[in-house]
Amino acid sequence: MIASNFLNRFLAALVGAMALLGVSAAHAVQPDEMMADPAKESRARELSRELRCMVCQNQSIDDSEAPLARDLRLLVRERIAAGDSDAQVIDFLVARYGEFVLLKPRMEPQTLLLWLLPPLALAGGGLVLWRNGRRRSKSAAAEAQSPPKLTADEEARLQRLMATEPAPDKTV
Repeated sequence: MIASNFLNRFLAALVGAMALLGVSAAHAVQPDEMMADPAKESRARELSRELRCMVCQNQSIDDSEAPLARDLRLLVRERIAAGDSDAQVIDFLVARYGEFVLLKPRMEPQTLLLWLLPPLALAGGGLVLWRNGRRRSKSAAAEAQSPPKLTADEEARLQRLMATEPAPDKTV
């Protein structure tokens, strides 16, 4: 009974995973935008995945359905049809729209802070965690070595208890 229940769940999960793998990402490229040459169309699609939609700002122009994204896709295809290399197409669009059009900015002096800030923030956070851990372990070790402090009431009670208790016999 337990084995068949497990097997049923496993098969359901497997079928669900297969269904998800079969689903492809939806692209906004319209059939009338596509180039006749499959090699050039492939280049255009690769470039479109690297360029940011200026309207959506979080999607590539390949995925965006915004009219400006369509215009950019057509512009990329025009430049490829004119014989531009991938680098020339990218340079043309950067000159026209700025570095923001690139989903992955170039490593240049003006973008150095953009590239270095995340690793520096991660290293800084790690340093803070390490220092806090050392500070806590030192204070825990110090507390373990020193006896606990008693309040004034506890001290008085201890003195009363010690005064009423008989002294232990030391005859061994």
